[in-house]
Amino acid sequence: MIVYHGTTLIVDKPASDFSKRYLDFGIGFYVTADKEQAENWAKRKAVRLNEKPINNIYNLSEDLSKYNGLVFASEDVAWLDFVASCSKGNDDYKKYDYISGSVANDDVFVTVDMYMRGIWDKDRALSEIRYYKTSHQICLISQTLIDNDLKFDKSYEVK
Repeated sequence: MIVYHGTTLIVDKPASDFSKRYLDFGIGFYVTADKEQAENWAKRKAVRLNEKPINNIYNLSEDLSKYNGLVFASEDVAWLDFVASCSKGNDDYKKYDYISGSVANDDVFVTVDMYMRGIWDKDRALSEIRYYKTSHQICLISQTLIDNDLKFDKSYEVK
């Protein structure tokens, strides 16, 4: 499977400790099969850092059955609770080699934040999330998985 990582660097040797702690699925190397999403991430980061946007392309093995994965098929209660927990800095993600599911982008995260603060209950938060277009991400947590099953192909500057 072709996956992308948008940033401002050529990342030919990804590391599992690449990201910040308080992201959707914890610390890991985040990729997506959505090229446009990765390009948008690269552009956003480039503006913040005043650097060039770079999209890295990888081949990710389609058979990850030898790894302990957590897959969220939709934005349900389990996904909401997991994202909220990781956003608080909890390390629930460490039980897994990879986690796959929807991105809590800025719009969605406002809803997750309202839930985390106790302002909205689960039902209200989930009903709000349904109004937003979400995209998909995979957080690669295991360095072994990255080394053995994610192969760098090439990178390019996003225009």
